[in-house]
Amino acid sequence: MRIAVYLPLLFPLLAALIARPVGERLPPRLATWLLTVGALVLAAASTAALGMLAITGLIRVPLLARLAHDHWSARAAQHHDPASLSVAVLAGAALAVVVAMAGRMLWRRARTLARATSEAACLPGRDQLVIVDDPAAQAYALPGRPGRIVVSTGMLAALEPPEHQILLAHERAHLAHRHHLFVALAQFGAAANPLLRPLADTVAFTVERWADESAATAVGDRERVARTIGKAALAARRTKARGWIPSAALGLLGRFGRFRSAGLGPVPRRVTALLAPAPHRHVWSAAALAGLAAATALCAAEAAHDLETLLELAKRAARA
Repeated sequence: MRIAVYLPLLFPLLAALIARPVGERLPPRLATWLLTVGALVLAAASTAALGMLAITGLIRVPLLARLAHDHWSARAAQHHDPASLSVAVLAGAALAVVVAMAGRMLWRRARTLARATSEAACLPGRDQLVIVDDPAAQAYALPGRPGRIVVSTGMLAALEPPEHQILLAHERAHLAHRHHLFVALAQFGAAANPLLRPLADTVAFTVERWADESAATAVGDRERVARTIGKAALAARRTKARGWIPSAALGLLGRFGRFRSAGLGPVPRRVTALLAPAPHRHVWSAAALAGLAAATALCAAEAAHDLETLLELAKRAARA
C-alpha cells in the first residue's frame, strides 16, 4: 500500500494526454476499442484504489475491529499501514462521490438508450429508413431492435442523389457496429473518473471516423465522403432542427447535443482525415494505451495484495 495503490489514481492523467493521438493515428475501429476498454479498466482500477485506501481507515476503528467475524487489531493496522488517516478519509469521500456520479450516469444513459429504442419502435413504417418532413438538414441513427435511420427532407434536398448513398452507409455503420454502446461505456468510465473525459470525447470522435471509413469503403471514394460531410455540415448550420432529437442519436455530424451547442466541433478533423491517406496501425500509440491500462490493472492487483497482507498482520496481532 505504499506506491502501487496511488499509481492507478495518476495513470488516467497520462491516458488523457495520449487519447487524442491514439484517436487520430490508429484506424478508427481499433482506436474505439482501445479507448473504450482503456477507459473502463482505468476507471475500475482508480475506483478500486480509492476503495482500498478507504478500507485502511475503516480497519483502524476499534469498534469495527471488535464487531468483525475475524477480529483484527486496530492498533496493529495503524502501525503497519503507511497511509495516513487523513488520506483514508479523503479517499472515502472521493469514493462516495465517484459511486454517486457513476450511478447517476449509468441511470441516465440507460434511460436515454431505452427512450431512443422506444422512439425508434414508434416511428412510422417498418423499413429501417424513415424520412421526416422537416426543412432542417438532419440525419441520425436511433438504436433499437431494429435500429432506425431518420433523415429529413431538408437533408435530402441539400445533398445530391449519389451522396444519399454515403449518408445511409454512414448511419448503417452506426447501427451495425453498436457505436451507441461504445459511447455509453466510455462516458460511464469518465463518470467514474473525470480525468478520463478526454477518452470519452475521443471515442465520440472515433465512432464517427469509423462510420466515415465504412461509408468510404462502401462507395470506394474517400474524397467524395469528405465532400458530403462538409455539405451536410454547412446545410445543418444554415437551418434549425425542429422537434426533439434523442441524445443517444448518432448522426452524420456526430452527437446532436454536442453539435448544436458547440458549432461544427470535430467535423473539420474528420474531413481532413478523409482527405489524407487511410490510417494504418500505429504500433506505438496502441502499445502506449494498452500498456498503461495493463500497468494500472497490475498496480491495483498489487495494492489488493498489500491490503490483504495488512489485514493478515492485524489479525495475527489480535490473536497474539
